[in-house]
Amino acid sequence: MSDDTRPPLPRTERTDAPLYLARYLERQRRNTDEDTPDDPSVPLYLQRFRRRGPSPTPDSLPPLYQRADLGIQQALSEDNRNKEISAPPEARPPIVNEIYLVRHGETQGYSTESGLTPLGVWQAHTYGHTLAKRVKDGETIVVAHAPTSRAGQTAENLHRGLTDGLAMFEKDVKVHDPEPMVEFRNFQVATPDGLRDVTSAFRRYYALLEEFERMALGDRPMWLVEVDRFWRTQVGGGDPIQHWLTVPMMHFEPPAMCVRRFWLGLQRLAADHPGARLVVATHSGPIRAFAIWAFGYDPGEPYNTEHVRVKLMEGGSEALVTYRNRVQEVHVPEVASLPSWEPYDLDWEPSGGAET
Repeated sequence: MSDDTRPPLPRTERTDAPLYLARYLERQRRNTDEDTPDDPSVPLYLQRFRRRGPSPTPDSLPPLYQRADLGIQQALSEDNRNKEISAPPEARPPIVNEIYLVRHGETQGYSTESGLTPLGVWQAHTYGHTLAKRVKDGETIVVAHAPTSRAGQTAENLHRGLTDGLAMFEKDVKVHDPEPMVEFRNFQVATPDGLRDVTSAFRRYYALLEEFERMALGDRPMWLVEVDRFWRTQVGGGDPIQHWLTVPMMHFEPPAMCVRRFWLGLQRLAADHPGARLVVATHSGPIRAFAIWAFGYDPGEPYNTEHVRVKLMEGGSEALVTYRNRVQEVHVPEVASLPSWEPYDLDWEPSGGAET
């Protein structure tokens, strides 16, 4: 069959509405006509649904706390789609400091003070650049860090990424240079040479352990045994931080004491820089302990440059702690009334006989 004798194709254009749309428009007209009786063949629930008309949009509704007269179902249906239902601004105290407890970037190793890998440098710089998007003109940002190489390099590269981002987005923000603070150091180990960072204690442990194994001098000191257990958990592929959090150890700083001195550092920063954003580059163990204290369960170890967010309220007695889509309101502890953790220096020696 040639092209000239082929029958023409049917016309497919339509000037009328599709059937489903025509039925919808008919229902809308019927619902707006008060004199039109209800169709007895339509179920009652469907009749009432059609009488309600189009559903309201979130922009057309009043705030949730003003919708008591709308009914609980309609009041909650639009706002439950959000992660958080917030109280009205007048019902909550203003935030005076927003704090980020940031874990350091990827490090070259935990047994030495070797600093960050190239990936860790990129992570810290990217975090600072991302933070520059969130701040507004006129804000002040204070950067602090734990006195270790990996935390210090994280703070430096975060600071560099932050200033680069502020220049890129043309924002007028005051940024303080990174400052080390002993309150945000990693958890400590009591050694014969005094309190040492857990990484520093490993170097001391490694040197003495070789001496004990080579010369077989007898029983090892208890602090050496506890450090050995901690690092063998790391070498075996386990979670040494969980070991520290759950297994009582005589020579390791307790997790609660880490949370105590973290609050001491945060309160000092907040007092020196009211209204500023505080960014603290520190270690995963104390950050995880801080989150456990706030939430009452272990939400897991933070990834490199992941943060726990703290919003300190006006008055300094309350705060909101946010971590991994969980928000918890906490009471800020009165640090001055809490005990401190220091090695005991006792002159008392146990006697051989029982007390009578």
